[in-house]
This record gives sequence, structure tokens and C-alpha cells, in this order.
Amino acid sequence: MNDIEQLIAGLSKEAQPVRPAPHPYKLSLQWTGAATLYLIVTLALTGLRPDWRESFVEPWFVAEIVTLFALFIVTALSAALLAFPDLHQKRLLAFAPVVPAVLFLAVIFLAWRADTPPAPLPEHSIECTCSILLTMLLPTAWTFYSLRRYASTHYRLAGSIALLCAFSVGALWLRLHEVNDSIAHVVEWHYLPMLGVGLLGLWLGRLLLKW
Repeated sequence: MNDIEQLIAGLSKEAQPVRPAPHPYKLSLQWTGAATLYLIVTLALTGLRPDWRESFVEPWFVAEIVTLFALFIVTALSAALLAFPDLHQKRLLAFAPVVPAVLFLAVIFLAWRADTPPAPLPEHSIECTCSILLTMLLPTAWTFYSLRRYASTHYRLAGSIALLCAFSVGALWLRLHEVNDSIAHVVEWHYLPMLGVGLLGLWLGRLLLKW
């Protein structure tokens, strides 16, 4: 009996305290706070578009920014929930990005219909996509680093949602920085690449988040 008690006492001394995982709401707030600060600093360094005052009285531009920001917030929450094996028993919230995604697509479609006559295309093209991809690298790195500390059983979806969240940050930066009113250009070089990024996230999630 004494040997068992000594063994239990020895194991208890060797046990390392386990730090409880933060609530997904807190985790998503940390990510969105860091990403928002990153966005503000990036805009401070690169500058807002010179016509930002005029742009923010255009209803379709405002609607685009609002729905894109909503997509950023909700994908951050979804990624935080997907970090946990049981989705923290909030399955509906984990798949909530569908709602702002549909609203965003509707806004872009209506903005495209309202662009009559079409605004002139800018001279550049793929440079916009490359700029967004470069801007999203840092948010992608810290989100995946954080996700690896948890035990996601939905690693493919978590990777895809995390990349879409980071892409939203880059897309917000470029829309607030670049002087461009061509919705056709924005659709082709800003937002269509989101589909490829989402698919890439499925592969990265399996590669980096599977345990």
C-alpha cells in the first residue's frame, strides 16, 4: 500500500500543469485584433486611397467593404471553433461564414450591374492578386501557428477558412489603398483568386494541421 501511495505521489510531482485552452470567442478576438492592428499599420505605411472621402459616399463601395469585413470577422470565429475537436458544441457558428459570403457575392453582383457605363480598367492586372497574397502571408502564418497548438479534427476546413480570413485582410487593405473603381477588375483580380486560396487551404490544412 505504501509503495502505491509513493508511486502516486511521485507521479503527481512529475506532472506538468496543463494550461486550459482559451474559449473560441477569445481566440477569435485575439486573431481579429491582431489582424486589424496589422491592417491599420499597413494602411498607415502605404496610405489610404487619395479619393477615400468620395469613395465612402458611394453606397456599393461601402457595402463591399462592410460585407468583406464581416467575412473577415466570421471566418476568424469559424477558424477558432474548427480548432477544437467538438467545435465547442457550436456547429452552426462554425459554418456561419456561408452567410457573409453570400451577402458579399450579392453585393459584388449588384455593384457590377450598377457599373453602367463600366468604369475604365486600370493598366495593371495580376499585380493586385500578388499584392493581396503578399499582404496575407503574415496573418496566415500566425493563424496556422496558433491552430497547430490545438487538436482540430476538421483540419482541411480549418485550413481553408483560415486562408480565406487572411485573404480578406489583404483584400481589405488593397481596396482601401488602391485607386480603382472598375468592378470588373476587382472581381477578376481581387476576388476570384479567393476560390483558389480556399482550395489551397484544404491542402495546407491537411499538411500542417493534421495530428
